[in-house]
Amino acid sequence: MDRAPHTPQHTPQPSSGEMPPVELRTPRRSEREEMMDGKLYNPADPELSALRERAGDLCTRFNALPRGDHEARAAVLDELLPHHGEDLDVLGPVFFDYGVHTTMGDRVFANFNFTVLDCAPVTIGDDVLFGPNVSLLPPMHPLRWQDRNVRKAADGSTYDYEYGRPIVIGSNCWFGGNVTVLGGVTIGEGCVIGAGAVVTKDIPPHSVAVGNPARVIRTITDADASALQDYAQ
Repeated sequence: MDRAPHTPQHTPQPSSGEMPPVELRTPRRSEREEMMDGKLYNPADPELSALRERAGDLCTRFNALPRGDHEARAAVLDELLPHHGEDLDVLGPVFFDYGVHTTMGDRVFANFNFTVLDCAPVTIGDDVLFGPNVSLLPPMHPLRWQDRNVRKAADGSTYDYEYGRPIVIGSNCWFGGNVTVLGGVTIGEGCVIGAGAVVTKDIPPHSVAVGNPARVIRTITDADASALQDYAQ
């Protein structure tokens, strides 16, 4: 009986640190341009630091306003999220890294503790519902500690390297409480993401996804409408 030849399996070895830490290429565009293009960047850059401070101050202002002060709250959201659609409804508190890198459609609702670290483009469609404690997390860090750890510049300041991956969320989605969406993920329209899910890969349209890592358990169809008839009577 013929047998397939034995092929030795290669076992990856832990990082020895012999490869020098990665360094940013030169010449470069601005750190913001590099960041938005998904390249390795230095978040301690003055322009990026100023944008994060501005967003942080706006979040603090919004979070401190009374719930009933609708006009003032809407004005702060217009500054924080200049690319949002009509009828945005945010309970707060909210936490955005930049705000200006997030685009939202119409009638988006965000419950308590909505967190968006938009160091890469975050695109949200129309009629999306976010439960409490939902986090959208584009930032990535190098896997090797030699590339990830904080460094010291010639002037004594410290910095590290990051990169970002965009997040795209289609229209008509519902996110349960405590959902986390990682960078590089696209979620199709009409999806339901179950509470506590950690979404690490793309989710096709009209899917129910649950778990950590999130997995699709079924497709949403018109047959699901019949289940609501008892409640409607």
